[in-house]
Amino acid sequence: MHRRTMIHGAIATLAAMAGALALPALAQSSWPTGKAITYVVPFPPGGNTDTLARVIAPALSTALGTPVVIDNKGGAGGSVGSTLAARAAPDGYTILGGTISSHSINGSLYAKLDYDPIKSFTPVAMLGSGPLVLVVNASSPYKTLNEVLAASRAKPGGLSSASPGNGTSPHMALALLSYQSGVAFTHVPYKGSGPAVQDVVGGQVDMMFDTTLIVGPHIQSGKLRPIAVSSGKRLESLPDVPTIAEAGQKGFDMGSWQAVFAPAGTPKPIVDRLHAEIMKIIATPEVQARLRGFGMLPSDMTPAQLGDYQKSEVDKWAKVIKAAGIKAE
Repeated sequence: MHRRTMIHGAIATLAAMAGALALPALAQSSWPTGKAITYVVPFPPGGNTDTLARVIAPALSTALGTPVVIDNKGGAGGSVGSTLAARAAPDGYTILGGTISSHSINGSLYAKLDYDPIKSFTPVAMLGSGPLVLVVNASSPYKTLNEVLAASRAKPGGLSSASPGNGTSPHMALALLSYQSGVAFTHVPYKGSGPAVQDVVGGQVDMMFDTTLIVGPHIQSGKLRPIAVSSGKRLESLPDVPTIAEAGQKGFDMGSWQAVFAPAGTPKPIVDRLHAEIMKIIATPEVQARLRGFGMLPSDMTPAQLGDYQKSEVDKWAKVIKAAGIKAE
């Protein structure tokens, strides 16, 4: 009797364990159940991250057969919305539009973050990267990167360079150029790209970095002169403009990237499904055209590759921010 009771008890325990293990698998296989997925955008409406989310969300909703609702939670360079997403349940019903700012720069820029850019998230999909263009006023005497660097060396404090704000990707591109070249510049932060580019067009500031979405129209109108692009390859839209690496700063390669993340611990089958559906959306001719219209180069990174890339970006910007002594406003 005692032995029979032990056997029955062991069978009951194994059955309970099997049932417990089967529950997560069952939950994953039935995802999504029709419950709305929240797509957190950690920036205000109208920016690149928000615009991309509004391109992807309707198609993702159709593909998954469930609503995908955008929730704008701007503030602190993407930190407010990222914190919200990091604290959400890892059940596939919260995703986040992460960027170079929120998921690589902020970790070193802010003295305290309520999330870890790497540990708090699971990489889902890299959407693309937007190279920056270094521009000067069309009447400026500088036509090459070497002329810009030489002029900045000769001027007390260096040439002035506008940006949309402290810690933004255009500011970090300037910091990286200074870090690699050893040349000082005077950073002039603005509240947004609009007023920054207008003062470069007006001649109040010597130069600036920004995306082709911002500076492209002014290049086409002849008001700004492109000097170099920040990416490792030349842009199709500016084939005659060299990369910064080609212009003499070897190894310089920077893009203002956009990606999708989920809270850490989100089951792999859900992450894989999200990745597959987002990649299908990114591959459509309509979205490819939209991305290039934003000045972005589409990406086909796997979640693992995105994770590795993000780690390398965190390390790179930590060194630049420390060397430049940059702090959040």
